[in-house]
Amino acid sequence: MIKKPNPKQVEFLDFQAPFIKELDTDNRWVKLSRMIPWKEFSDIYNNNMDQNNGRRSLSGRLVIGALIIKHMQNLSDEETVQTIRENPYMQYFLGYSKYTYERPFDPSLFVTIRKRIGLDSVSSMNHIFISKCRKLEKQLKEKESKNDSKKKSQKRQIKAN
Repeated sequence: MIKKPNPKQVEFLDFQAPFIKELDTDNRWVKLSRMIPWKEFSDIYNNNMDQNNGRRSLSGRLVIGALIIKHMQNLSDEETVQTIRENPYMQYFLGYSKYTYERPFDPSLFVTIRKRIGLDSVSSMNHIFISKCRKLEKQLKEKESKNDSKKKSQKRQIKAN
């Protein structure tokens, strides 16, 4: 059975943590959360699930996000779960709406997740993410080019006056 996650991320300023007033919008996990195509990744993850049988699954964002954290930080399964539990930025990255002291899942579940996802799904996610990064890079270059053109035009106007 698939647990359908809320497709919308809670607004950053609405994320609640009991010990801090607000999170830093320049944090790397906050920035990365905006770059990842969560819906597409969750769809790939959900395609590996039995639609009608078994326990309700964890959300695709939680599972895929935990794998991303694990590999980016080079952590063991146990350390990944503990680090997520301790870090409000990572919890935001995983789609939580507020900080919790609870573990997201038992570390032993990583074994099942790795088997279930498989290399084909990971490869599909990599291709999607790389495509998105290339698109963002192209947009940034176009924006920089427009800004450069604008600056050159302004310099010409100043010289003409």
